[in-house]
Amino acid sequence: MTLRQYLFLMSLGTILCFVAWLFVIFNIDPNQADNLSFIFFYTSLFLFLLGVISIINLLIKTKILKSEEVVFRHVKRTFRQGVIVAALVVFLLLLQQYRYLTWWNLIIFILLVILIEVVVFANRKFSNRDYV
Repeated sequence: MTLRQYLFLMSLGTILCFVAWLFVIFNIDPNQADNLSFIFFYTSLFLFLLGVISIINLLIKTKILKSEEVVFRHVKRTFRQGVIVAALVVFLLLLQQYRYLTWWNLIIFILLVILIEVVVFANRKFSNRDYV
């Protein structure tokens, strides 16, 4: 799969998830909604955020690095970062829905996300070393 195909399919999926999210927002009353409605809301929001964050992050790295060969190495990383940030946003919205979100929870979860990214990055650097 080429980078152009990846960006096209990811953009198409992101647009479809955005349309699904808008459909949920405009057609479901949150006061009368059941759990399935909230599952649709949070799932479509997660997938939309995942696509937007991954695409924007990859395009920024493409413009900075200006090399297509190097960009393919960053697709996996930008997707992982998109998953982490989208999961954080959706989880914080869930906490807000149940009135558990406070300023110190927010700081703890942001630090946790940074720690996860640092551990994954450090583990990758450590596992790529050649031992003789």
